[in-house]
Amino acid sequence: MGACRTTASSGRPALGHRGVYRLAPDGTTLSLVADDFGQPNGLCFSLDERRLFVNDTERGHVRVFDVQAGGRVAGGAVWVELTGEGQGAPDGMKIDSAGNLWCCGPGGLHVFDADARCLGVVRTPVVAANFTWGDADLKSLYVTASDQLLRVRVRVPEHVATGA
Repeated sequence: MGACRTTASSGRPALGHRGVYRLAPDGTTLSLVADDFGQPNGLCFSLDERRLFVNDTERGHVRVFDVQAGGRVAGGAVWVELTGEGQGAPDGMKIDSAGNLWCCGPGGLHVFDADARCLGVVRTPVVAANFTWGDADLKSLYVTASDQLLRVRVRVPEHVATGA
């Protein structure tokens, strides 16, 4: 899955929409999954890969889709709105090993459990754009934030996909 943000020089989408696409596993077929985003940006799957989360930077929320057989998706309802103090909008997004969704947003990194309950916000001194876990135990969170690289230790490590 991937988000397409191709924009014409006028600032309008070159395709007439901003969509999320799926590339078939064999790499030959590209299909449109959803075309009703303001600005699709980050995306990730739930631990069991039955749900696809896609954030919309322009609209300030994360949507959730049910993944069906053959890679089709259904749904697309707003799962959470990212609000709060500070600058920032939905951007980088990942799932940790406990199934919590992490997403850049106003004031830092917002953390939600699988039921969309906000567990808290890891505050950053500048706008957070993206992040990854690192170090041998995958409990160091590295955050790209404006002109800084931040590091913070966390309790729950990154989810590492085992592959199919």
